[in-house]
Amino acid sequence: MKRIVLPHSDLPDRWYNIVADLPSRPAPYLHPQTLEPLGPEFFAPLLPQALIRQEFSTERWVEIPDRVREIYEIWRPSPLYRADRLERALDTSAKIYYKFEGVSPAGSHKPNTAIAQAYYNKLEGTKRLTTETGAGQWGSALAFAGSVFDLDVTVYMVKSSYHQKPYRRVMMETWGATVFPSPTDRTAAGRAILAEDPDSPGSLAMSISEATEEAAGRDDTKFAPGSVMNYVLMHQTVIGLEAKKQMELAGDYPDVVVACVGGGSNFGGFTYPFLQDRLAGRKPRTRFVAAEPDACPTLTRGKYAYDYPDTARTSPVMLMHTVGNTFMPPPIHAGGLRHHADAPSLCLLADQGHIEARAYSQGDVFTEAVRFARSEGFIIAPESSHALRAAVDEALAARVAGEPRTIVFNLSGVGHFDMGAFDDFLAGKLADYEPPDERIQECLTSLPQVPEPA
Repeated sequence: MKRIVLPHSDLPDRWYNIVADLPSRPAPYLHPQTLEPLGPEFFAPLLPQALIRQEFSTERWVEIPDRVREIYEIWRPSPLYRADRLERALDTSAKIYYKFEGVSPAGSHKPNTAIAQAYYNKLEGTKRLTTETGAGQWGSALAFAGSVFDLDVTVYMVKSSYHQKPYRRVMMETWGATVFPSPTDRTAAGRAILAEDPDSPGSLAMSISEATEEAAGRDDTKFAPGSVMNYVLMHQTVIGLEAKKQMELAGDYPDVVVACVGGGSNFGGFTYPFLQDRLAGRKPRTRFVAAEPDACPTLTRGKYAYDYPDTARTSPVMLMHTVGNTFMPPPIHAGGLRHHADAPSLCLLADQGHIEARAYSQGDVFTEAVRFARSEGFIIAPESSHALRAAVDEALAARVAGEPRTIVFNLSGVGHFDMGAFDDFLAGKLADYEPPDERIQECLTSLPQVPEPA
């Protein structure tokens, strides 16, 4: 195994903002009630001013504060590995690399933005943060960041994942966060959901509704989203910026760049620095593959349309690939990939043909996760296993074609809190879910009545 490590001096000092290089201007956000374009002032009750400015920024580079870089140095730069043992197991002519984000204190890529969000909130006097979390990776990261900056953190965790992954809850509570299984009876949004379905397993959209409602109702509290927003993806670009330097050290450049997609934070953070080269015409043949679960197929079977990010329909309406805000994803173990829509910048790039999308079943991804553990050693998260499966598909295609191919994927987190899922898989008890077309079409009727994008 070849491990490529950068010195602390190569830790990025700026985040990359792909908005500056998008083929066309992003569609405006719309007010959730009037459906008219809204400005930065809409976000003032929810976000600190620094993050609002970043959300609407068109600057290509945004400086990373020294305090944030200082905390990043606990685990960054993260290593890049050449997966030579996996290559041999696949008998492929391809070279496979992976960027390993599981070295952070929370075990995933999520602290890259959690630390930044907590820093800006602390700077502006925020006392409390609320958030949503699916599998618990984001909630864990924000709990860690809250402990660093002495902020109270309340996490609304999707109920199905809350029960599937109890030690994620314990991890958050160890860092001082308060965790509730969502939907709850603490908010109007939660009570409305429970009135309709007392046994609701929850969804990320529901958790967002509860977290934003609480934040909007308290002057000392702000909301910290884990994905979708432009600034969240921008904070994550430390991953791709490091990976580009590491590929240079390896004397290589990827033909294919792969990451999984739930809301878009790790995909955008890993691929956008490489996509900059494609958009500038420097590497026009590099391909970008987004791997998602077939249980929540936003990019592969969703519609490119305006939709609400949350169930209560109080958040800004965004132009996204969506399966509808009423879609209830099945309780798959990749809880971080269960959001009904994806980041607007990612969706724009997919709509214009710069990103390919593939959907995989639970069985597909756990099969590869086990092979990876037995070849490379790491037990990885179900979310990351989607990216692994897509990378393996590319490597097998290279073998069939008898051609060289350089593949790099983002291994976004460890699977140490997912052993119940691995137990089910090894015992042959892991179920696959694939929503029928009729269900998706029914959910798409919930989209707001906004004119189709040009």
